[in-house]
Order: sequence, then structure tokens, then C-alpha cells
Amino acid sequence: MSAERNRILVVDDEEAILETMTFTFEDDYDVLTATSAAKGLELLERNHPVSVVISDQRMPEMTGVEFLSKVFERHPATARIILTGFADMDATIGAINDGHVYAYVTKPWEPDQLKQVIRRAVDHNHLTRENERLLRELREANVFLGAVMDNLDLGALAVDASGVVRQANRPAREFLGLAEEPHGRKLDEILAAGGLEDVAAAAARMTKDCPAEDVALSGGPRKLRIRLRCQGLFDAEGRDIGRVLILREISHEPLRTRLDESLGQVLRAEGELRAELERADAQLRELGREVEASPVQSAGMADLADRLARSVTAIEHWLAVDEALAREDYPDAQMLLERLRVANGRWPLADQIPDRVRELSRAVETYYETGENPKRRSL
Repeated sequence: MSAERNRILVVDDEEAILETMTFTFEDDYDVLTATSAAKGLELLERNHPVSVVISDQRMPEMTGVEFLSKVFERHPATARIILTGFADMDATIGAINDGHVYAYVTKPWEPDQLKQVIRRAVDHNHLTRENERLLRELREANVFLGAVMDNLDLGALAVDASGVVRQANRPAREFLGLAEEPHGRKLDEILAAGGLEDVAAAAARMTKDCPAEDVALSGGPRKLRIRLRCQGLFDAEGRDIGRVLILREISHEPLRTRLDESLGQVLRAEGELRAELERADAQLRELGREVEASPVQSAGMADLADRLARSVTAIEHWLAVDEALAREDYPDAQMLLERLRVANGRWPLADQIPDRVRELSRAVETYYETGENPKRRSL
């Protein structure tokens, strides 16, 4: 079938009717014909998509209404037309009311009238299939959008102008400890039911112009501190239709500040670096114990734990390599290079390697190339 032509299927137990239909429509459509409902269903499956199915009401195996009901079950987008006599009108109208028949044509029919009915049915099929395509694309887009939103570190609650939650991503549901899907429910009712009065009060004060607020979540299993801010939502005409409440977990921020301060002192150290690295190593180990003991479980806390572990690994390797060069006559040069590679890769500030560490790297490379160890510390 060419891209411009549509298929129609005609089912009638009278060969003469099928020949007439083929002659009437073959210039405009690809016409399929069947002398029984069973053959019609088989043709429909083999030649899908079929735009329109035309069936006689009176057939030996099953009525046209019964046949078109089966067509409806298998291919609901296909437009269904029934040919009927005056005596069968009650059953036909019942089928139309049940939604199984798009239109009916009474016998005998006028060819031009029948062509108009088929043309409208084909257009109806095109519209139905286009709507299905758009709905499918919309559902897929929502799946992709949901996947992106659910994997953000930020929580987001979209609330309409009446205070009803329209969307809530996974981080927002987890931050607030919402066991049930909040979509379609009032935000203040949801928060009140979860014992989140402080959040409800902050959310009530939130407008697009107000500053962010920090709120502690300590009810139940939640041991978090979040920063709540608001962003207005407007339609294409600029009308205010709601707002988005954005929740950022900040429980880890004081600990993250301490980590950054320790690393900053290492980078700012002048002269010998070993004592500063040893001090930072002790501080970061203590900080790591605090993080491990914290009841907060969040993406921010997990990222902090990872940065701490990387920092401690880098410092330990730098100190060990420097010590090996100073104390051993012939340490394993390949192992020293590997430990430096690991240390520099784990250091969380990859573009800010301390100058003394760069000197250590050059000393190891020289030793690897010449085999001569000056037995002195670089750090």
C-alpha cells in the first residue's frame, strides 16, 4: 500500500456485493474483501492497519454487529460501518450506542452517499490514530521527564493555584517521607497528615519573591534539614497558575564546610606540607566518623562521605610514597608511580594538586627513570 492510499475491508457473504464495493472504491482505496467474518478477521490481522471495515449485518456465522465488536476489541482505531436493512435497525442502533459502530448505511444505498460516509470514516480513523500517536508520545515524554526529575538531588513539588499538588518527584517524596502518591491532593493536608507543620508554615509563606527558608525535618524516620524555596508558574499568556516548591537537603552542609576548610588549608600551606597533610588526615578521619554516625541518609551526605574517603586515600598515599623515598634505598618504583596515580585520581580537587605533591611526582618519575634515589622527603 502506498503512503497516500488507505485500506478498507468489506465483509459480505454475497460475492456480488463484494464486486460492487471493489468497483466503487478501488480508485481511491486498497480494497480487501472477505465472504465471512472469520476470513475478515484473518485479513484484518494480516493487513493492519486498515482504516475502515464495512460489514453486512446478516451473515451466516455471526451478525455484522458481533463481527464489528470483535474488530473493535482488536483494533479500536479502525472505523466500523455496518450495512443494514430496515428490519435490523434496532440492533444496529444498539451497536452504535455501545460504541462499536461508527456509522450505518441502509440498503439499498446511493454510491455517492456511501463514498461520503467512507471518506468521513477514513478521516475519523486518521484523527483517532493521530490522537493515539500524540498520547503515546506524551506518555513517553512523561516517562523520560519523570526519569530525569526523579534522579535529581533536588526535590520538586508542583502545586496549582488552588494548592493541589500536580507533580512530585522522588526526592521530594523521600525528603517529606510521603508513603502515598501526593498527586491530586491538597499540599497543606498532605503536610499536616505527615506531621510536617514547620514545612507547611514555611510553604504557606513561600512566594516567588520571598527568600529561601531552612526547615528541620525531625519527625519519624526523617532526620534532615532542607532549604525550601519557591518558583512561580505561568502559562503562555503570563497568567499565574501555581508554583514549584524546591527542596534541597542541607543537613550535610556544616560538615561539608569543615571538609572544604581542611582541604583549603592543605592548598594554602607554604613550605613543608607533611605536617599539614598529617593534621588534615586526622581531621578528616574524625569528620568521617561523624558522617558515619549521622542518622541522615541523603544524596548530599553520601556525596560528602565519598569526598571524605577520596581525600583520606589521596593524603595517605602521598605520605606513604614520600616516606618510602626517604627511608628505603630502593623502593619499588612502579608501585610508587601507581600509588601516586591513585592518589592524584582520588584527590577531590583534581585541578588543584599541591605544589609539594607535584615535586613528589617529579622525584618519583626521576627515580623510576634513573634508578637513583636521593633519599629525601619532597613533602
